[in-house]
Amino acid sequence: METNQHPGPRVAFVGGGAGGIGAAAAAALLATGHRVVLAGRTEKTLAETASALGGPVGYRVCDLAVPAAAADAVTRVREQYGSLDVVVANTGGPAPGGVFDVPAEQWHHDLDLLLLGPLALMRAALPAMAERGFGRVVVTTSTAVRQPQPALAASTVLRSATTSAVKLAAREYADRGVTVNCVAVGATLTPRRLEVVRGRADAAGIDVATAMAQDLADIPAGRAAAPGEVAAAVAFLASAEAGYVNGTVLTVDGGRTECPA
Repeated sequence: METNQHPGPRVAFVGGGAGGIGAAAAAALLATGHRVVLAGRTEKTLAETASALGGPVGYRVCDLAVPAAAADAVTRVREQYGSLDVVVANTGGPAPGGVFDVPAEQWHHDLDLLLLGPLALMRAALPAMAERGFGRVVVTTSTAVRQPQPALAASTVLRSATTSAVKLAAREYADRGVTVNCVAVGATLTPRRLEVVRGRADAAGIDVATAMAQDLADIPAGRAAAPGEVAAAVAFLASAEAGYVNGTVLTVDGGRTECPA
């Protein structure tokens, strides 16, 4: 049973927090009263983002694509802050490529990045959350899990597995005030989007501007999302008010995904 009693601000751990969706999610959680710990691989960018965000923001340098490092980061944050209430398992995306174009070594790397790293975060964080009677895990994925994208094979395949793992974790902890959900992200104004569109342009033999226009034409909203719009979905799922939303996928894509389920 969930309890909303808490001795102080809730503590949120945000992966990929140095920029893009991660930094936007950190800002949204700060705005809703959380203490935030950013995680990423580069201390300089983490420190700059933490300073720019202001407020109660710390950071930890770690590679969340290394499962042992991800689990250790959760332990260290809990020891430092006394609790860990929210985990945003957000990572960069893998390189584009077709299902038979991605080399074996890349599949293994992306498996750690997209599935085993988030699993390690959940394994380390969920039991203590359940003991306290409150916890939120939000995993950022991709609309490719609902509408497979041939040029993003690693993301499509591995994030689909992650979505299934989230559902299983959600069922296991649902009766103890803990929720585990996904935010499936569509086109968003980040460097990652430019990388994907540039790959499509190269494959089609067209310029990036044309590929970008084609990409926008497929989005009913007629534009890509601002990172803050994705962050708003993350912040909602991290809130106490979202306590009955569990094991689901919240799609943020401007209406692009055709599959209704």
